[in-house]
Amino acid sequence: MTDAPVTDTHAADAPAADTTTVHASATGSTAADVPADEAAALRAASFERARRMRQEPRFPGGPAADPAGSHHERRIRSFQPRRSRVTTGQQEALERLWPKWGLDIDGKRVLDLDQLFDGLPVVLEIGFGMGEATAQMAADDPGTGILAVDVHTPGQGNLLGLADRAGSTNVRVANGDAVILLREMLAPESLDGLRVYFPDPWPKARHHKRRLIQPEFLDLVAPVLKPGAIVHCATDWEPYAEQMLEVLTAHPRFENTAADGGYAPRPAFRPLTRFEGQGLDKGHVVHDLLFARV
Repeated sequence: MTDAPVTDTHAADAPAADTTTVHASATGSTAADVPADEAAALRAASFERARRMRQEPRFPGGPAADPAGSHHERRIRSFQPRRSRVTTGQQEALERLWPKWGLDIDGKRVLDLDQLFDGLPVVLEIGFGMGEATAQMAADDPGTGILAVDVHTPGQGNLLGLADRAGSTNVRVANGDAVILLREMLAPESLDGLRVYFPDPWPKARHHKRRLIQPEFLDLVAPVLKPGAIVHCATDWEPYAEQMLEVLTAHPRFENTAADGGYAPRPAFRPLTRFEGQGLDKGHVVHDLLFARV
């Protein structure tokens, strides 16, 4: 929520730069002419209030609104942060479980995954939606730790609640930008796998640069994966599947596990998600890609 906009207007017979009309919501009083420097100060204060509100966590002790802050460079993001409605159950899970199983991607430290997951091999999952598939995989394979990254607060709370109800202790939820996590917070050869299921396809041509699976992204991924670790991608958007296959095949640090050099059958360990089911109902074809780090 931000204050109403502030606009610069001048009366025809007023001196040229000494008065500015400010809306009542910005001043807390009826509209009136004020000096330009005072109007600029009001605008700056309004912007600062809005900035602070964006950075404040929705739940004290929970995921931060902007964990990396301004100490990292501005760049094109492959995700759209969404602050949609959080249910009572999701809020309760965030308040109770975030201090135990959650972490913010702040770019200020290197994670000790052995300590974080009690020595389990760790797979990174980027973008888990509401967390149903992640919780199912964690319950089915308690011997593997899942570091699940997303920026969607309701999904974070939902995954924490699902894992807790299933008795799974091998899930950690990371809040923020996966690129900063890969670049700043993971030690070399610390991951046993990467999962990217149904990332945003960014279907418009002018948005293709926002797609996650790009050569530059794989350059970040390769050093933090152990030799032989599997990168597993899945999408129901045919043009994106083709791009994924092309980019992964061309990268020298990855090798296709499919004998024919194409797509792989869906592994039994990847649950059929609600999102995937909706795509199949629309006639979409789901493609899985499994590449090993060499």
